[in-house]
Amino acid sequence: MQRLPWTSRTFHFDLPEGWIFNILERLEGTHVRIESMMQGIDEQFATHRLGGKWSLKDHIGHLTDLESLHDGRIEDFLNRKNILRAADMQNLKTKQAGHQEKMLATLMEEFRNVRHHFIQRFRALDDETLRFQSLHPRLQVPMKPVDMAFFVAEHDDHHLASMREILLNHIQ
Repeated sequence: MQRLPWTSRTFHFDLPEGWIFNILERLEGTHVRIESMMQGIDEQFATHRLGGKWSLKDHIGHLTDLESLHDGRIEDFLNRKNILRAADMQNLKTKQAGHQEKMLATLMEEFRNVRHHFIQRFRALDDETLRFQSLHPRLQVPMKPVDMAFFVAEHDDHHLASMREILLNHIQ
């Protein structure tokens, strides 16, 4: 079965604000899942790009790169913006970041640190902000902070599944 590209995903958000704690728990575990997946992976293999697709390092670096977008969207909610800031759908930050040259341990530590910051900012949101809705610019659907957290968790899982695919293809 063919994997659905991330940009083909659609979302209809209806999560209650009180689910934020469950979703933050999921987001908190992403770095642990990455670190577990990368155990025993050597630097050379982590840089391998099969068929022009991203390497393991590229995926981890990309998740790190996007944390500034997520952090900015928290600002958008705090400032009661009607439309959330848009993502760079060309992924220029990831393409220009040089993740291939970084050590795998460094990439994982960078992700762990920026994700910790993101979660701390989320935990500090007041109830009024957690109820506020803004329009997601690409999806053209309104979302609350809990929906954004879910969206980020789904994006994490998309990249973790891509990383798992690389690992499984290597084993076969």
